Amino acid sequence: MTGWDTQPQPVEESRWRFPVPEGDLVCVGGDLKPSTVVSAYRQGLFPMGVAGPPGVLGWWSPDPRGILPLDRLRVTGSMRQSAKRYRIRVDTCFARVIRGCADPSRANSWISEEVITAYTRLHELGWAHSVEVFNRDEELAGGLYGVRVEGLFSGESMFHLERDASKVALMALVDLMRTSGMSLLDVQWCTDHLASLGAVAIARQEYLARLADALAKGD
Repeated sequence: MTGWDTQPQPVEESRWRFPVPEGDLVCVGGDLKPSTVVSAYRQGLFPMGVAGPPGVLGWWSPDPRGILPLDRLRVTGSMRQSAKRYRIRVDTCFARVIRGCADPSRANSWISEEVITAYTRLHELGWAHSVEVFNRDEELAGGLYGVRVEGLFSGESMFHLERDASKVALMALVDLMRTSGMSLLDVQWCTDHLASLGAVAIARQEYLARLADALAKGD
């Protein structure tokens, strides 16, 4: 059994109350305690830095919101060929995956030590998960991580060291979600890269409706 297959440990009620979203950036401040982060995802928010002094924490609810419908992932012939070269594992080296995503040489890197510590704790509690891609030499070639809350998986970041490794991780994640009866893969913003893989942008209210349905799958 991997961490994916087991129920996460309960978290206490958050001390924070998030305001009703008006713009993409809902509020700043707070903390990254497990109770805060899980509460935010349940309300359709996620943490990310903001422009300005380092360490300022923002809570975001973009409108429109990027999602990847599980039946719309675009799998090219190249991706299928690449998948044959790799082996997939789940939750065996979360720390290595999040640090791969946090590589400061990457453009627009925002994953700080504070974020690494917070999400590693979420992983230890069974909320955050990593999908890992290994090559034939048993070297980590890429992967992704995010947070699972009932039928929601909020994808936080992915990285690759070898061709198509992050795309293969995404293919594996979609298969995992389907097998587990999950329904909502949140990608936050619909970038051109994610759109090429099948992601779409939807209105915030539609996202919140889909989120409510995904959360109900765990009741």
